[in-house]
Amino acid sequence: MGEGDELVPVEVVGVRQNLADAEVVVLLLDPDAELLVPILIGPAEASAIASAQAGIVPPRPMTHDLLRDALLAAGATVSRVEILRLEGGVFHAALVLGTGRRVDSRASDAIAVALRFGCPVLCAAEVVAVAGIEVRTGPSEQDLERFREFLDHVEPEDFGTSGDPDPGER
Repeated sequence: MGEGDELVPVEVVGVRQNLADAEVVVLLLDPDAELLVPILIGPAEASAIASAQAGIVPPRPMTHDLLRDALLAAGATVSRVEILRLEGGVFHAALVLGTGRRVDSRASDAIAVALRFGCPVLCAAEVVAVAGIEVRTGPSEQDLERFREFLDHVEPEDFGTSGDPDPGER
């Protein structure tokens, strides 16, 4: 998977831990493809992502906060994060600075920084296609509305049978 691939916007859904094996993943959602990309991350990165999503400001800057503060002090910003490829089970990413310069990054660190800058996270379409898991959605709002409409107009007689009920079926 190369770096020239089409990039699609993804949403950072959050951090989840599998209780059975204690693995932690950050989940990225491609809403158009309805695919969820799980990325295995460490506990420190999980904490950094979850605290940024929750709006928790530590009393002293943690590593990703320090990186944000140092970039801002140097007059730089992060315009977006790109998750570019998946090699041997490892996701490779880049911070794209406001100047257009790129900084190689682990995907988990890049996501933690993106959340601190409030910038978009983009993922190579091929990475989404290969690593994505189909999202199971419940009934759509349209399906629910049709069912409500049916319930509003259904009558007990609509369920009638052509003959008397079998006495053994009671």
